[in-house]
Amino acid sequence: MVYLDYAATSPLLPEAIEAMHEAEQRYFANASALHTPGHLSMNKIEEARELLAQLINADSSEIIFTSGASESNNTVIRTFEGHKIITSPLEHHSIIEAARVLGGDEKPALYSYMLANNEIGEFLPIADVVKKAHKEGGFVHSDLTQVLGKLPIDVKALDLDYATFSAHKIGGPIGVGALYVKNGVPFKPLIIGGNQEKKRRGTTYNTVGIIGFGAALKYILDHKTWEIYDTKIRALRDELAECILEEIPGSSLNTDLKNSLPNILNASFEAAEGESIQLYLDAEGIVVSTGSACASGDIKPSHVLMAKTGDAEVAHSSIRFSFGLDNTEEDIDKVMAVLPGIIDRLQKISTIERKTK
Repeated sequence: MVYLDYAATSPLLPEAIEAMHEAEQRYFANASALHTPGHLSMNKIEEARELLAQLINADSSEIIFTSGASESNNTVIRTFEGHKIITSPLEHHSIIEAARVLGGDEKPALYSYMLANNEIGEFLPIADVVKKAHKEGGFVHSDLTQVLGKLPIDVKALDLDYATFSAHKIGGPIGVGALYVKNGVPFKPLIIGGNQEKKRRGTTYNTVGIIGFGAALKYILDHKTWEIYDTKIRALRDELAECILEEIPGSSLNTDLKNSLPNILNASFEAAEGESIQLYLDAEGIVVSTGSACASGDIKPSHVLMAKTGDAEVAHSSIRFSFGLDNTEEDIDKVMAVLPGIIDRLQKISTIERKTK
């Protein structure tokens, strides 16, 4: 299998599997309990908290563990319920929909802009957003889910007030995430009724999951994975982009290779429907996506590509290739051995007239 859907989720790192297996046997006690096994579980949770704080240059007291990025995003939006909430059109649905339902006209305002988009990988002008928001007395949240491990992150240098993270994008388990909340900024818990996380998120700790998250964070720190992404992975991504443009008529890139994460490539194929391409590739053992996995099953074109291109045909004919640390040159060869033929087959049976020949 050639796996090129790391932006949707990444395979569990062996280190995370091992850490979680040990946790199931040794750190099963409720981390809020006063007895010794409870203290041992809490110590492991705090180790993971310290690792994330170190990785993003935050204080450990500013890290709240959650069930994932969507919860983290919703928590921030809920904090500003009734306030003016300004987002980019490229945000994840957990931001856009929450802001639509909960936003209002009160001040101070919240600006929520991701640093890099999950579908096309492109960077957003976060520095400009921060400057504008803070000048107005507002606050800034950034969804850094796709950035963790791919780029160095310094929340202090970025001057963020809130930031979102997820374990399963970096080789940790599904169902664990984190929220950075700068000391002193407004905060309202989404889940109430418990003293966990200093009364900022009530519910029993997912100790095993948090320990797995910690193992993935340690792997990032130990291997400086952002350097690998900037060299090896970027080269693979760019090579695939070049091959697609050279070998497949009617192909185009939706990702700006010079202004994007090094592991995401979004391409469109004229007169070829994205889901059909995905299924044909899947039959060949090649795993890709048509956009955000959170929106799978939605027949509407990607809101990200519609915002970027305004062209429904481009959006419907798009495929996202997203790379991880295990991908190789051989994976590119396997993709290009079958992709041109798949596109040609679909274009020949398409009722959509091609603009290019």
